Amino acid sequence: MNKKNEKNFESALKRLEQISDLLENEETPLEESIKLFEEGIELKEYCEEKLKSAKIKIDKIVKKNKSLASTEFQ
Repeated sequence: MNKKNEKNFESALKRLEQISDLLENEETPLEESIKLFEEGIELKEYCEEKLKSAKIKIDKIVKKNKSLASTEFQ
């Protein structure tokens, strides 16, 4: 995923799934596997940050609307 401005959570997650499939394929060359692994790590970190941000937003909404109950995200 080289086009950073087009990245969103859903496309990053889809790309992670593609990378996982490619890494599980025994025919993927070593050098390509290393590049894919590096890309996967970056996407994983991006997705984790997006999820963390979403949790913070949800927690703020719940605090404003005290009648809603917050469920612990893991």
